[in-house]
Amino acid sequence: RPFVCSDCGKAFRDNTTLRRHRLIHTGEKPYQCSFCQKSFRASSTLIIHRRIHTGEKPYKCPKCPKCFMSSSSLRKHLR
Repeated sequence: RPFVCSDCGKAFRDNTTLRRHRLIHTGEKPYQCSFCQKSFRASSTLIIHRRIHTGEKPYKCPKCPKCFMSSSSLRKHLR
């Protein structure tokens, strides 16, 4: 793990993961919602957030008619 954070010493396998981690220390949130202007550190979080505005629920339960905005919500439902 040659990529080490100069702020906290945490090590990462690649530079991309280190750069994403560094956003925690800088407070930078480069991904902004076009609906409400809320900002996020990760593009994946923005994609899930945007579904609040669009109503998109792409994760369908295989056992009932319910649909969910995120895979984690579906997994929680299935437990």
